[in-house]
Amino acid sequence: MKTTETLISQQRWQAVQDRDTAADGSFVFAVITTGIYCRPSCRSRRARRENVLFFATPAAAEAAGFRPCKRCQPAAIHPDQQRAGRVVTACRIMAASDTPLTLDAIAREVAMSPWHFHRLFKSVTGLTPKAWQQALRARRVRDALHGGETVTRAALDAGFQTGSSFYHQADAALGMTPRQYRRGGREMAVCYSVAPCELGRCLVARSERGICAILLGDDDDAVVAELARLFPHAQRLTDDKTFDDQVARVVACIHTPHAACDLPLDIRGTAFQQRVWQALRAVPAGNTLSYRELAQRIGQPDAVRAVANACAANRLAVIVPCHRVVRSSGVLAGYRWGSDRKASLLARESLIKET
Repeated sequence: MKTTETLISQQRWQAVQDRDTAADGSFVFAVITTGIYCRPSCRSRRARRENVLFFATPAAAEAAGFRPCKRCQPAAIHPDQQRAGRVVTACRIMAASDTPLTLDAIAREVAMSPWHFHRLFKSVTGLTPKAWQQALRARRVRDALHGGETVTRAALDAGFQTGSSFYHQADAALGMTPRQYRRGGREMAVCYSVAPCELGRCLVARSERGICAILLGDDDDAVVAELARLFPHAQRLTDDKTFDDQVARVVACIHTPHAACDLPLDIRGTAFQQRVWQALRAVPAGNTLSYRELAQRIGQPDAVRAVANACAANRLAVIVPCHRVVRSSGVLAGYRWGSDRKASLLARESLIKET
């Protein structure tokens, strides 16, 4: 039976063989015949396994008498860490500023050219510096409105130059008017209807901006209760007969996965969630991908857990096809509306793809 130490050594040796950059910083390896230690990703010629030792830190390798490789410089801060550090510094600078900062001003603070900084910041966060500042101001406004602050004071304190400049962006920032948000959505009207579908009962809800919820369940009471949890203060209406056609079109999309849904959608979420959901809508019916692959598609390969949380927060069943995300092993992961429904959706899409 292999010991834990043996397994760790095998994993480290495999990382060295693969020149795995993800392993950099977690350990270093030293070559007995040369007296040199390296990062796992070092491009130098590989030594034989019996001549390799592993150390948790560069200091431990040097204490054992090994010297750092001049090629990969294992004792220095990894370039990826340096770049990430600059992004963290930039975020702190923007968060501490009472007013929006220009790209040139931020880049100057982190000693980078504006072009390179813009490219680096987006590759790390998935947002441009401008979009990041907008999301930060929107969060500050939401927090202030929750605390009972007036709309104008909340907007000015969050960094908007004038109240009117905030109102131009309020819909995207809050998903409703500022006054509605401050009152907990009490002035917001949501029309809904429940219809049968192949997956049980389907509730479709619409705001003045478009379809805002598609919920699946075993009975009407369950889906109506879920809608109440999602929109606790909104006026929930059921007597709009003009909505029947849109409900029928949503059900048709559930029954025919390849059919395009051209209905107006009211997709509410953070900037990150919006990017995840947009990437999901680009996944063709009959195809699946892992949470890690989805994270890579939005340019944030390390945000696997955040991607999974965004999938779980999806309110538009099937139209935003979070059921097409599975674990890397191919095993079905959780699904907001039940694993059986997820399996049924994937099986139907697979059959249609084969035909």
